[in-house]
Amino acid sequence: MRQSLALRWAFAILAGAGAYAAETATLTAAAQPASPAARQIDLAYGAYQRGMYLTAYREATARLDKTPGDAAAMTLLGELFNQGLAVRPNAAEAAAWYRLAAARGDAHAMATLGLMSMDGRGMPRDLSAGRAWLEKAAAQREPTAAYNLALLLLSDGSDEAAARAARLLDLAAEAEIGDAQHALGVLLSRGQAGLPKDPRRAAALYLRAARNGSLAGGIEFAIVQFNGDGIAKDETEAARHFRRAAARGNAIAQNRLARLYATGRGVPKSLLETAVWHLLAVGQGLQDPWLDDVLRDLSTEERKRAEQLAAERSGKS
Repeated sequence: MRQSLALRWAFAILAGAGAYAAETATLTAAAQPASPAARQIDLAYGAYQRGMYLTAYREATARLDKTPGDAAAMTLLGELFNQGLAVRPNAAEAAAWYRLAAARGDAHAMATLGLMSMDGRGMPRDLSAGRAWLEKAAAQREPTAAYNLALLLLSDGSDEAAARAARLLDLAAEAEIGDAQHALGVLLSRGQAGLPKDPRRAAALYLRAARNGSLAGGIEFAIVQFNGDGIAKDETEAARHFRRAAARGNAIAQNRLARLYATGRGVPKSLLETAVWHLLAVGQGLQDPWLDDVLRDLSTEERKRAEQLAAERSGKS
């Protein structure tokens, strides 16, 4: 589940490829109510994790009939209403269930209330209240709250706030939050937030982030692998990481991959592939005059073929 509140992050420059565009690190809530280690496995959460949402709803309500103060069941109902699973999506109803669970100490409910409050979903927008909820959840070491609070602290600009943000990112990274691993890697690669510069650890974090589904982490890993920064240089493997992100629709990865095909670095040189990936990136607003120049002599037939392939890969054919 993603919220709209976001902070801007700038990334490194791919060697010989020009300026690297800024990405957005978005405040996020957990994809599921809690990790298996955090909750006793039961029928309601087991059903939720298997995608049996109607069963999850029935089991959660049955639990509350037996135990009216069951915070975990309240959080699960909040999650179902928040995402519209087995019930109509209803942010206000979700917030009501989360509040009941938070009042009983449920850290995930607190974390989600923080994001909903900042985004004005199911309640009036209130940044201060949202941050307070994140603080409460992070105090219980809730990893997504730790990650999102860290992003807020990094925007404060003070050394003290940045140092605390680094500690929170470390907590979230250890819980395998991919975006947190990426963010911590960026700080380590630059020696920021009171952390010593550590390219090797940064590269390892980027790889973990990529494996946990972080697009930004995958792109950052491709960059350091391409450059041999903190990891053995391997242009071919770096190109594979760029391709994975490009295939998922990331414009920056599409642009980087187009440049690799144009120069034959890590992939066989191909002006057709260059044109296809360049068209996909341009379609998302990422212009590149250098690639325009490289492709200026393409024939009408070659351009038409590139447009057809770009449409196919974007799902617009």
